[in-house]
Amino acid sequence: MRSGAPVARSGPPVVRALRALRGMPNPRLTGLGSGLFCAAVMLVLGFLDQLLFGASLTVYGVLFLPVCLLTALWVRRGDLLTAPVVVPIAFAVGLVTVAESGNGVGARLMGLVTALATEAGWLYGGTLVAASTVIVRRIRLLRRRRAAVRERTAA
Repeated sequence: MRSGAPVARSGPPVVRALRALRGMPNPRLTGLGSGLFCAAVMLVLGFLDQLLFGASLTVYGVLFLPVCLLTALWVRRGDLLTAPVVVPIAFAVGLVTVAESGNGVGARLMGLVTALATEAGWLYGGTLVAASTVIVRRIRLLRRRRAAVRERTAA
């Protein structure tokens, strides 16, 4: 732990889980950093999906959702609006690895366009996860700012 205090091992599982989450890293990525993080993770997950599951688009879509959530949680406050923008781009970047491809550039492009069209539900779902997370974070940020202003004016 950061404070150096010992962690109590007792309590309900939910309390223990929350204590464990406090010790987890809390990175803050810039807008560009969040885009690179999301694209790199989706590219790696695309390769793993191809290797382990034979390029299953459903597995790829399911793996996309937590990446969207992490991207929206880890982007810094000033760059909150970039998260819903970069996740669809990252989806397309990683999709290149799992989309059906044939011989030639035209066949690869057709496979990518077909995969984007058939997996649009996952794409919209991940974008919705990122956007709703960003909205909640933004509302909390505005409430904290208002409370700080009220506190300064009251003092």
